[in-house]
Amino acid sequence: MEALSDLDAIGFTEYEAKVYLALLKDHPATGYQLSKQAGIPRSMVYEALGRLDVRGAVLKTEEAKATLYRPMPPDAFLDRLAAEHQRRMGTLRHELNTLYTARDEGHLWSFSGEETVLSYAREMLVHAKYEVMLVLTDDNLTQLYPVIMDAHRRGVAIGALLTGERTLDIGQVAHHPPRESQLHKLSESMVVVVDEQEVLIASPYPTHYSATVTTNSNMVQIGRQFVWMELFTHRIFSQLSPDVIEKLAPEDRQTLVSVTASLWNK
Repeated sequence: MEALSDLDAIGFTEYEAKVYLALLKDHPATGYQLSKQAGIPRSMVYEALGRLDVRGAVLKTEEAKATLYRPMPPDAFLDRLAAEHQRRMGTLRHELNTLYTARDEGHLWSFSGEETVLSYAREMLVHAKYEVMLVLTDDNLTQLYPVIMDAHRRGVAIGALLTGERTLDIGQVAHHPPRESQLHKLSESMVVVVDEQEVLIASPYPTHYSATVTTNSNMVQIGRQFVWMELFTHRIFSQLSPDVIEKLAPEDRQTLVSVTASLWNK
């Protein structure tokens, strides 16, 4: 049952979760009844109820022959937990940031997990001061869109090379041709360059979603120049007419046609 694992994730023991779920289905109930309904030993049910009482997850009333229990309504219980979690996270964020000092080591740092990578990318964008250069898939754009727009509203210059179908109506934006994206393995990759200070490069290759991030000035400039040159090239290509392209060497013409076709077809 998914609710059991979710309750476990927020700190419930197995017995606490089973008792609370049993109460949601049928209440009020005695400890004896809950032992049968939840399928846990009677000797453990009162311990679980005691912990749930401390958590504020149950209410109780003393009757003549037994103590009756009912669940705290889920919305009220979860809203209180969420508020406590937010307060705790705010305090912890302040305490940890007091201890943390950012250092410009220049090393290449690697980590994995799509949500972890996107979280790091968001943090980079939140702290951007004057420029952001991006290579984004449709999914990346969807996930990062709010912080990109926030950066734009702060006056940060945005440059984005998009490899999917979605668009971005701010800054300098170009759509990379699908065929070229596949050949260069950009169709599922993400690049984030912030303030010419830090670059993040992420992709699902070869086996799982992973990223490399660095403040190494050479790597940062390579990432930034890649995006800048792509934007510049698309901007120039959009101004070339077909007859000018016909005068180019076949190999160059083939490359330019693949790009200009994507621009003219929009």
